[in-house]
Amino acid sequence: MIKVKAKNQEFSLESSADETLLNGKKFDWDFSKISEGKFHIIRNHKSYRAELVEADYEAKTFKIKVNEQIFDLEAKDRFDLLLEKMGMANATVQKINELKAPMPGLVLQIIAKQGEEVKKGDKLLILEAMKMENILKSPSDGIIKSIKAEEGKNVEKNQVLVIFE
Repeated sequence: MIKVKAKNQEFSLESSADETLLNGKKFDWDFSKISEGKFHIIRNHKSYRAELVEADYEAKTFKIKVNEQIFDLEAKDRFDLLLEKMGMANATVQKINELKAPMPGLVLQIIAKQGEEVKKGDKLLILEAMKMENILKSPSDGIIKSIKAEEGKNVEKNQVLVIFE
């Protein structure tokens, strides 16, 4: 079973080779894959075009477009539900306290500032390595405690660049 949350609604979805159940009731539909991330659905004699716009499989969050309307979804599988039931919902969330240089290089630009609140994926700094500019992004949500890198200075692989609170 999978629980899916869209806006303020929550649905349970169970699927087997024979049938699909939505909130415990049989859900009749015809579902076919058109191409990677694009699908055609027929339900109640209506046709729908669905597209997977964005997916974060680790966080189990998805953005889909159905007939030009965008939906943000959060999914929980049976393991997430079991951990939640046991009071361990955040047991799989890993707290990242620092960002390290993935390779040796030259710090071209520091984008983030000490004390700034950042979200996962926010740009923190630009590192030049092997004549390529690499944008280093925040690995998780947090607040920047300190920045250990300096613009124009070289860094070594695994050198701590940013520390999070």
